[in-house]
Amino acid sequence: MDTRIKRLYAFMEERSLDAMMITQPKLIYYFTGFYTEPHERFLALVLPKGEEPFLFVPMLDLEKAEMASNCKKIYSFKDSEDPFEVLKSKLPSVIRRVGLQEGYVNVKRYHALMKAIGAEQSVDLEEQLTEMRVIKSAEEIVTIKRAIVCIENALHATLPKVKVGVTEFEIVAELEYQTKLLGADGPSFDTLVLSGEKTAMPHGVSGTRKIKKGELLLIDAGVFVDGYASDLTRTFAVGDVDEKLKVMYETVLQANLQMIQAARPGVTYASLDLAARNFIAKKGYGEYFITRAGHGFGLEIHEYPSIHENNYDLLPEGSVFTAEPGIYMPGIGGVRIEDDVLVTKDGTEVLTSFPKELTIIGS
Repeated sequence: MDTRIKRLYAFMEERSLDAMMITQPKLIYYFTGFYTEPHERFLALVLPKGEEPFLFVPMLDLEKAEMASNCKKIYSFKDSEDPFEVLKSKLPSVIRRVGLQEGYVNVKRYHALMKAIGAEQSVDLEEQLTEMRVIKSAEEIVTIKRAIVCIENALHATLPKVKVGVTEFEIVAELEYQTKLLGADGPSFDTLVLSGEKTAMPHGVSGTRKIKKGELLLIDAGVFVDGYASDLTRTFAVGDVDEKLKVMYETVLQANLQMIQAARPGVTYASLDLAARNFIAKKGYGEYFITRAGHGFGLEIHEYPSIHENNYDLLPEGSVFTAEPGIYMPGIGGVRIEDDVLVTKDGTEVLTSFPKELTIIGS
C-alpha cells in the first residue's frame, strides 16, 4: 500500500475512526494520481476501517479514474442517483466516527452525508493533511522545478514583445500563450500584469491600460505542470525610470535576499517575514509593506504556511515557500520580487533563476 495511504490508516487507528473521506480534488490526486474537477457532483477517496480504500466518482469520470488512479476499487454513480445512498451501500454497516475535510464540505452536503451513512460524529482531517503536505517528496520537487522552468521560459519569450503602447491584457495573453506552448496544464492563478501606478496594488487587476515609458511593470505569474504550481514575480522598468523608483526597487531586492538568507531548518516563519520587514522599515518604507512576506505552495498555489510575523511554527527541511517582500506606494507605484525557495538540510536552494537586477524593457 502507498506510504501516504498507510499514514491515513495509521491516523484513523489513532483517532478511532470508522472511515475517512478525502473530498478535495487536489488531495485525491495527491493520494491516488487521479484528478478531476467534479463541479457540483460528489467526489471522494474513501478509506473504510479494515478495508481497502476506494474511489467514489461520478459515472462520467469513471473511465478516466480507471486509467489514472492507483486505487484497485472504484465505484461510480449516475446523475439520476443520490450519491450518498449509493455510497452508503459501499460502506461497512456501522460508521460512528468519520474523518472529513470539513473545510471542503459545505453545510448542506455535510448533513446529507452524515445522515446517509449514519455517522454520529465527524473529525476534521485538515491538520493531519497539512502536516503531510508541507514536506515535499523528491518527485514533487522535480515537478515543481519543471513548473518553474516553464513560467521562466515563457516570461523570457514574452518580454521582447513588451513595447510602449501595448496593453496589460495583451501581455497577459502572450504570456499564457507561451506557457501553453511550453506544456503547462494552465495558469496556477490569474496572471497579473500591472503598470505604472497600478503596481502599488498587491492584488490589482490587469486591464486595458497601455504601457508607458518611464514607469514600472509588474508581472506575477505561475503555471501548473502535472498538478504542481510555480509562482514568480518580477518588476521591470519600461525605459529609464525615476531615481526614487530605483531606490525602492533596490530596497525590495535586498529584503528579498535577506529573507532567503534567514531561512534554514528550525527557524520560525516569523523570522523570515521580519528579516524582510525590518530591512524595509529601516529604509523608511515600513508603512508600504502591507502584505505577508510569502506562503507555501505545491498542489495549490497557496498552501501552508502563511509567512507572517506572528507565525512561530518552524521551517522543516523539504518544504517550499515563496519569498515575496514588496513596497506599495499608492499613486506612485510598487515593487515585488518573488522567488520560489526549497528548504534544504543546511539552508535553502532558490529554485527560481530569472534575473533579479532591475531590467529595462520596452525600448
